[in-house]
Amino acid sequence: MRTGQPGAVFTTRTPRVVAARRLQRRRDRDETGRFLAEGPQAVREALRCGVVVEVYCTADALTRHAALLDGARVSVVDDDALAALTETVQPQGLVAVCTQRDVPLADALRKKPRLVAVCADIRDPGNAGTVLRTADAAGATAVVFAGDSVDPYNGKAVRSSAGSLFHVDVVRARDAAATITALRDAGLRVLAADGYGESDLFELSDLDRPTAWLFGSEAHGLREELKHAADARVRVPILGGAESLNLAAAAAVCLYASAKALNVSKESM
Repeated sequence: MRTGQPGAVFTTRTPRVVAARRLQRRRDRDETGRFLAEGPQAVREALRCGVVVEVYCTADALTRHAALLDGARVSVVDDDALAALTETVQPQGLVAVCTQRDVPLADALRKKPRLVAVCADIRDPGNAGTVLRTADAAGATAVVFAGDSVDPYNGKAVRSSAGSLFHVDVVRARDAAATITALRDAGLRVLAADGYGESDLFELSDLDRPTAWLFGSEAHGLREELKHAADARVRVPILGGAESLNLAAAAAVCLYASAKALNVSKESM
């Protein structure tokens, strides 16, 4: 349905648009517990997840996405207001205000996950979103942002997740060391992805155990104390001339290696 007065079109000066635009800043996201999800894919998944407060869209987008928006609280905005609410060069006509969906670590672990991704001190929102998407695709049920990590509700992170933000348990845990302890206490083996690790990913024979993978910052990798708090430090072998893998690529290789082993193990039960 449409909100506001019949036929009303919101502008950049409409108070609700002004308030929504502030969610592009982390401070306002933290204070309100809300964030913006841009584009039809993200809005669709947010609606399915039940976290949408309101959708802002142009009149043209309302016509094009009528089925998607059926039953949602929708407000029509002009092109300038839509541009102000989005961060892409060519916005797709709709953006949703959503409630953040953080899950306490204890609640996520109570579900007995078999595969968890932990991002420790990662700073790039694009990488954060890509790890979310990759973890979701590999069957992980929780992604933990530990230590001094980027806000997973940053606009670029949300876009890079391609909807996966709404599929997995998103955990934010300030104390990375305590997170490792909690993961291990929950029965997960903790593996640190480390380019200089003593264990070769291709030679590990017991990846069929419930596992939490630790991934460190883009520039410096994992802090030494986190590497040594893990059960093993695992390197992805470099078979060609490349110096290393970037964070997102290393996460994909590690998570899928576990996913394969865990699925084979599950099928053999």
